Amino acid sequence: MADRNDKSLTEFGVEDSAKGKTDHVKGHIKDAVGGLTGDSSLQAEGKMDQAKGKLRDKLGEAERKIDRA
Repeated sequence: MADRNDKSLTEFGVEDSAKGKTDHVKGHIKDAVGGLTGDSSLQAEGKMDQAKGKLRDKLGEAERKIDRA
């Protein structure tokens, strides 16, 4: 595993965006399944995962922009 100092902000940005998009999709699925099954707890967890995913994706975008500047 590479040391944190060996990576550029662009590499971190790409990783964070990918993880964010994955979390967002997983959250969307949980939200939908929770809605279909009437599981409000799963639905709420899905909404939270979607929000965290969006935030992480935005962090990745910002990291890439900073590295290009």
